[in-house]
Amino acid sequence: MVNIADAKAKLSEYIEAVSKGEAVVICRHNRPVAELRPIEPARVGPRDLTPMFPGETFMTDAFFEPMSAEELEEWEGSEVFAARVAERSPAYTPSPARRAKGKRRR
Repeated sequence: MVNIADAKAKLSEYIEAVSKGEAVVICRHNRPVAELRPIEPARVGPRDLTPMFPGETFMTDAFFEPMSAEELEEWEGSEVFAARVAERSPAYTPSPARRAKGKRRR
C-alpha cells in the first residue's frame, strides 16, 4: 500500500513490481482508492472452434426461439423490462477547471 505522493515519485518502481506479479494499492490519506495490478496476457494461440464445425452442433433450434416472460424473469432475477440500457453513466464528472489546452475561460 502506498500513498499517492509515493506512487507519483516511484511509479516506475511500482510498475516493475507489478510486472513481476505484485499488486500495488494506492491510497489517499491512508484509504485505498485504486489498485495497480498486472494485465492478463493476450491470447497468442488459436481459439478452439471445434463446436462450430458442421455436424458438431451443440445447441438445438430452441436456442433461437424467444424466451417466455417467466424465463426472462428467472434469467434477469427481476421483473421483465422491454428495453434496458447496457451502459451506465460515469461515476465521476470532470472538473470544470480542467479544460483542453488552448481554450480560455470567459
